[in-house]
Amino acid sequence: MTLDRPSISSQIAQFLPMPQDSSSQTVHEPKKALKYNRELSWKIASSLATSFRYAWGGLSYAFETQRNFRIHTVIGTLAIGLGLFLQLKPVEISVIGVTIGIVLAMELLNTAIESVVDLTVGQSYHELAKIAKDCGAGAVLVSAMAAIIVGAALLLPPLWAVVQIAIAGQ
Repeated sequence: MTLDRPSISSQIAQFLPMPQDSSSQTVHEPKKALKYNRELSWKIASSLATSFRYAWGGLSYAFETQRNFRIHTVIGTLAIGLGLFLQLKPVEISVIGVTIGIVLAMELLNTAIESVVDLTVGQSYHELAKIAKDCGAGAVLVSAMAAIIVGAALLLPPLWAVVQIAIAGQ
């Protein structure tokens, strides 16, 4: 039985990034995205190591290209460092760590949503694309606000006590 349609692999091939001269890029195309060679990333990972390599590639991409991901990483590192300095209980540091992980995971999901939407609509405007991107950004905002509440509840009381001791000691 023959099919008159092209094969799936030939349909997928038309979506693979082709090497381009950097001068042909438009203003809206991320330049760093072109350096990642992911032609076979649509295939199922052949090993656990390959899966981890793809995951690390996603983290690296987000860290290199997404300003907010870097900001959340720095703030999260500072929060953990402050928790250790204030000698919080391990469970409190764990809660802060899990909260940071949720914010970073939301940033990664938001980046993925934005990339898929951009792939789909290209340079054109579509109201549903706007809604998808805005909702992804909203999810990051909600998780970041929750992280601020958790951080304030766990870090401010012992920090205030340290400040009061420092003031009384002068």
